[in-house]
Amino acid sequence: MEHFPVIHTNFWDAVIAVPSVLILTQLIKILFPIPKPLVPSLANVIGLIISIFIAHPHNWWAGVFMGFFYGNAAVGAYASLKTSFIAYKRKKKKQTLP
Repeated sequence: MEHFPVIHTNFWDAVIAVPSVLILTQLIKILFPIPKPLVPSLANVIGLIISIFIAHPHNWWAGVFMGFFYGNAAVGAYASLKTSFIAYKRKKKKQTLP
């Protein structure tokens, strides 16, 4: 029976890789007309590229697993920040109305 690969997460994963995927995705959205439904797939592709070729070059399975983690974490972080910002703006607007 084959064991699951050991995947080590570290400082790189949480503080550098996920924000890198988020920033690269936003830059590509600005530079190219990408349809909104394809943006999460784009984030996953960027996450896979960073993970397989930079973060985990010697372990293909770890690279694939963590690549999807990077992409989905970036999408989730963006959605969370956007939702929080919209809620803050609505609350601020509601307070300023007479």
